[in-house]
Amino acid sequence: MSTENEGNAVPAAPSVPPVPGAAPEGSTSPAPGAGSHDATAGGAADAPAPAAPAPAPPAYDPAAAASPEARGHSPRPEPPTAPIPVLGGEAPPSAPAQHAGGGWPPPPPTVPSYGGGSGGPAWGAPLPEQRPGRKRAGGLAAAALAAALVAGGVGGGVGYWAAERNDNSSSSTTVSAASPRDLKRDPGTVAAVAANALPSVVTIEAKSSGADIEGSEGEGGTGTGFVYDKEGHILTNNHVVASAAEGGTVSAIFSNGKKYDAEVVGRAQGYDVAVLKLKNAPAGLDPLALGDSEKVAVGDSTIAIGAPFGLSNTVTTGIISAKNRPVASGDGASGKNSYMSALQTDASINPGNSGGPLLDSRGAVIGINSAIQSAGNGGFGQTQAGSIGLGFAIPVNQAKTVAEQLIKTGQPVYPVIGATVDMSEQGSGARITEEGAGGSPPVTPNGPAAKAGLKPGDVITRFNGKPIDSGPTLISEIWTHKPGDKIAMTFERDGKSQNVELVLGERKGDS
Repeated sequence: MSTENEGNAVPAAPSVPPVPGAAPEGSTSPAPGAGSHDATAGGAADAPAPAAPAPAPPAYDPAAAASPEARGHSPRPEPPTAPIPVLGGEAPPSAPAQHAGGGWPPPPPTVPSYGGGSGGPAWGAPLPEQRPGRKRAGGLAAAALAAALVAGGVGGGVGYWAAERNDNSSSSTTVSAASPRDLKRDPGTVAAVAANALPSVVTIEAKSSGADIEGSEGEGGTGTGFVYDKEGHILTNNHVVASAAEGGTVSAIFSNGKKYDAEVVGRAQGYDVAVLKLKNAPAGLDPLALGDSEKVAVGDSTIAIGAPFGLSNTVTTGIISAKNRPVASGDGASGKNSYMSALQTDASINPGNSGGPLLDSRGAVIGINSAIQSAGNGGFGQTQAGSIGLGFAIPVNQAKTVAEQLIKTGQPVYPVIGATVDMSEQGSGARITEEGAGGSPPVTPNGPAAKAGLKPGDVITRFNGKPIDSGPTLISEIWTHKPGDKIAMTFERDGKSQNVELVLGERKGDS
């Protein structure tokens, strides 16, 4: 079973206007063609002075002619004379030395560049000294060298310089650099936040009853959760543990590898929130700090921690790319949807991240990662599609309210308006249906909507000042409030707009 929540997409309501925020700092990338792909042409060697007249010309000694002493220079370090190889490119050939009267030594032959000509020395190398017993490297060796240069980067260049300069010298040079005694990361960096948060994040393994029986078809899955309090409560998504809620088994694995059995305290299918409690919880649990999701601004930095595709303790980063995004998602099995007015982030979220914390730059939880936009079917959540940069998290303020309800009573409480709305129409608002679910009245008698004067066929267009374009968007907004909240609402009847106030009612448990 996958643990990433998916269902039908909901048209996006307008997000809160962007507020400038500091984007996470990125590392600069090397310029194209840098490193092992640069073509650095070595300078041509100075031409040696013509030999003095002699009865017979001396034998040509390439090593002696190329040595610094022969050219009159002191043996100090100089740049390497060989060009660094470039794939698909050519290094300029060395110019032949000019000699009056055709004297000795004769000019050295031109070295063919890599990728052109035939015969001659290996690519990119200076004229090799002919040494007995040395075999020319084949294509495999050249490929291995190229790979080493790409992997080694500057280190490969330093190694080549040391070998070239010390080839004809009896002395050796050892280069050492002192390492800092302790590498300390400043508070607020991603590394510091992750190091502080990881010990309080768990990987959850959920198995349905019968999943451990050979030949059974029991479901199982992996998700994420985090420590909510010192008593051992773990906050996660409902769809992570739904398969194990009725007689199954649940366990939580900490970042240090220790595994603890857990039990489901309560679940809220509509909110997609669940609370577990560790059995024999260890001492010294460190709950993650909870932030304020209402104060989050578009552009704020985010850090997501979870177990994507079972890879525990994975940390990814991004920003808040939108707020109040209406999302209807389903677990792919029950046929029931969850609704949220979500925080949208481009931090990489994949199946297995569900239930994990979405942190701000201080390390405080601002949301619970719950759903992703799938490129495969245009929906949200649970197919095994990977991240496309559109992840959605339940705002932590809402999750905290639900968690407290589940810990105290074991069941959720939902605010309601007392009317059934069409969940398929989109674009014009949330229309109250002509008939309620299961033959019930579409407007509950003496309920909040009835007291406010709403009737079947009315189209709700604004809720608490926010535009409503569909039934799922209305439900997402209603569930960000609490029973008893007084709400201003706008609806249309017979083409005329009307404003009313209503007090939200309540419904206990998942129906």
